[in-house]
Amino acid sequence: MKRNRIVATSVASTITLALALTACGTDSPGDDPTTDGDTTAESGDITLWVAGGDTPDELRTYLVDTFAEENPGSTLTIEQQEWPDLVTALTTALPDANNTPDVVEIGNTQSPTFTTIGAFRDLTPLYEELGGDNLLPSFVEVGSVGDQKFALPYYFGSRYMFYRSDVWSEAGVEVPTTLGEFTEAAKELRTDEQSGFALGGQDWRNGISWVFANGGELAVEEDGVWTSTLSDPNTITGLEQFQELYTETSNIPATEQDVAYWEFLNDGTDGSPAPAATIMAPGWARWSIGDLVENDEGEEVRDGMVDDSKFDIFALPGVDGGLAPVFAGGSNIAISAQSQHPELSENLLRIIFSEEYQNMLGANGLGPANSDYVGSLGDDKFATAMIETAADSKLTPAAPGWAGVEGSKVLEELFQKIAEGGDVTALAAEYDAKIDPLLNN
Repeated sequence: MKRNRIVATSVASTITLALALTACGTDSPGDDPTTDGDTTAESGDITLWVAGGDTPDELRTYLVDTFAEENPGSTLTIEQQEWPDLVTALTTALPDANNTPDVVEIGNTQSPTFTTIGAFRDLTPLYEELGGDNLLPSFVEVGSVGDQKFALPYYFGSRYMFYRSDVWSEAGVEVPTTLGEFTEAAKELRTDEQSGFALGGQDWRNGISWVFANGGELAVEEDGVWTSTLSDPNTITGLEQFQELYTETSNIPATEQDVAYWEFLNDGTDGSPAPAATIMAPGWARWSIGDLVENDEGEEVRDGMVDDSKFDIFALPGVDGGLAPVFAGGSNIAISAQSQHPELSENLLRIIFSEEYQNMLGANGLGPANSDYVGSLGDDKFATAMIETAADSKLTPAAPGWAGVEGSKVLEELFQKIAEGGDVTALAAEYDAKIDPLLNN
């Protein structure tokens, strides 16, 4: 399944939301509005917003039916919001107690913008009941303010490398064990017609894995103030490695960002774009890769890399071996602070974090929030890579203004200029100055 996460927001809209929530008298971080483990609630109707089409119909039906069974007289309505419009829709709806969704799915990197201004209900008293320390730590972190938890993991999809094993084998190139070996392999595989590693110049979401692998950070917090750290020596090293990797292995324009890389891997024999030997994508990209087959409905679909002699995978290796800490995809879930049915909303979370639903997520290729149930992903190489890379994954900084950073497109600008051969150290200093004012808004 393809995911398209375009954050359409601004610092101004975030400030507007904060003022609106304050005017509504929402609970601020530090208040404890949750129940004390009592799951009984007055009957009522609640709404769950899901983002995009990633939650399959089977799971939506299960939530609606199970909620009705466990909460007699109450109903759950599920409404789908599209990713490009999600932040704007939440900014408008969350402050309005009469129209707010009760429970919302939100992108993991979008969570800090809303958690830090009191838009979500404090879930700390429910944390242990819903999974506690078994929940994916990096997702919990971006949904927290201090020790309080406001948005918990919904599902994850970590990134790893998909490659044309036939192309690699014919070129006599071995699967790398270090980050440096990967760059050298991708260089060797590049031709005028083929990217050794397909990477758009603006693709910071894949590119920051090289920053993380070298111990770099995008921003850090000290005494409550966030500061951009592009000029940190470790971050510079990672950005310079990204520059070398892009300029010497990819044929994709520097103006491109998160494109459908799997189409490049499918080799052009069926009319798809120019080929690539290797791509990096979340685990769910598997179902967009492989040979074309006819499904039960008579539609032509990819077979999910059934042919190991043609397609294969490996995890991005670290600088000195092991695994590099890649940027993880996925979502968090939260309760609106303005929900008129908070107890029913908490009961819905109990269903979402139940063993049955967590296993249903895994069976549908979505990484369960609770590590106890990752076995539901299966035991093949795809599941193993997804689980292992998620365990070492990292997210963007949990700064209150991070959605504003993404919405401003400064990272796309920075990475394009680096891909075009710009001076990394000078660019890092220039963009530190641009990002700093956005981080704390």
